[in-house]
Amino acid sequence: MKKVGVIGLGAMGLGVAKNLIKAGFEVFGCDVRAESVAAFVEHGGKGCDTPAQLGSQCDVVITLVVNAEQTEHVLFGEAGAAQQLRPGSVVVAAATVPPGYATQLGRHLAERSIDLIDSPVSGGVVGAANGTLVLLSSGPESAYAACGDVLDAISSKVYRLGGEHGIGSTVKVINQLLVGVQIAAAAEAMALGLREGIDPQKLYDVISHSAGNSWAFTDRVPHILRGEFAPPHTALDIFVKDLGLVLDAARSSKFPLPLASVAHQMFTTASAAGFGNEDDTAVIKIFPGITLPRV
Repeated sequence: MKKVGVIGLGAMGLGVAKNLIKAGFEVFGCDVRAESVAAFVEHGGKGCDTPAQLGSQCDVVITLVVNAEQTEHVLFGEAGAAQQLRPGSVVVAAATVPPGYATQLGRHLAERSIDLIDSPVSGGVVGAANGTLVLLSSGPESAYAACGDVLDAISSKVYRLGGEHGIGSTVKVINQLLVGVQIAAAAEAMALGLREGIDPQKLYDVISHSAGNSWAFTDRVPHILRGEFAPPHTALDIFVKDLGLVLDAARSSKFPLPLASVAHQMFTTASAAGFGNEDDTAVIKIFPGITLPRV
């Protein structure tokens, strides 16, 4: 029985861990929150106190943390998993990170004879729970050969985008550009409708069946209609971070991204106003003179 570790047992990580357990793997997990580890253990997982303890048990480790800093900490920090992983092990790094960091991470792990799959994910909490994530991955064939069954257990599609680390993260950054801009545009459209006195439910019904529709509009606007801003489905500050990564990537090659720049400012304005830990649709709150539904 292959031993798989999941570092980060939030809504995404717990869903991934539960699907690995259902697929028959022996699954180890750790998280900074004891209650998250307890929930994982209740579903048949084996809790670990530190990433290092987890790494000593596992053939494959999936990191489902927030960013590059947390990825670095759980792998190379004082009790990081990398110090205990055996040569030939595989790390699947699933956080959205700068492409350059993914390249650097691959080199550092290779120094320990550990393979990396640079694999940010798309599909959100629902995809994690249903085992239907889309993996935007890149890395050596040896890594896929060692953990292809693990990737299949948590996803509906594994894109193998190339052998070089950083390609998967670059594609994820581009995806986040589109999602962030589309959420901001959906919020702007609904704010205008509210300001003009249009029934918001009817406006949603029309747009979701018209040419102005998008995945973000269909998926996110119901949060606005129900006033579901807290707790968040996806925190607004995630898009402050992710659109920041988009702009950083473009800045390094002097490439203009006017729409992404405006969307980033919209999310940053909302975060500065105190909405960073609310749902990403709380970006609508930056528009004046509108009355929002409440739960």
